[in-house]
Amino acid sequence: MTLQQTPEIQDRPDVPYVGVTCAVTMSTMASAADRLPEVFAWLAARGVEPAGPPFFRYLVVDMERELVLDVGVPVAAPVPDDAPPVGAVVAPGPRSGTLPAGRYAVVRHRGHPDELEGATGDLLAWAADQGLAWDADAGQRAWGARVEHYLTDPADEADMARWEHELAFRLAD
Repeated sequence: MTLQQTPEIQDRPDVPYVGVTCAVTMSTMASAADRLPEVFAWLAARGVEPAGPPFFRYLVVDMERELVLDVGVPVAAPVPDDAPPVGAVVAPGPRSGTLPAGRYAVVRHRGHPDELEGATGDLLAWAADQGLAWDADAGQRAWGARVEHYLTDPADEADMARWEHELAFRLAD
């Protein structure tokens, strides 16, 4: 697979969000997306409007074992809650979090979500070719901000092959 466009480097601000942290395997990844209605319902119950498309923020990536990720929705301003910050622990309900500011390698992908693993590999390879370092541990297992934004609303486009996604991975300082 080759990238559909050349990635670019973008400076991004902090982005507050509400999300749930969950642990999945590659075979149970769909269960993470099943948590989005819970996040949207939590926001609606508090009268908070989403400020952008939903996303997955990968905190721990171990493809053979387990992935820990936040299933989140951006909001205009932090939303108070009584729970520890998102990403702190795997917890049952929605909590507030922040996508950190910084320099990100960003690329868009159009296609079925099953293709995102290949697009991610391409982005990682592109960055290696550019001599860029990630905001991640040495083994690229624990990440500061490795995010997949889901830009297409399934209610507007049923054909998953036409969905658009944005990969945004924070670079090391």
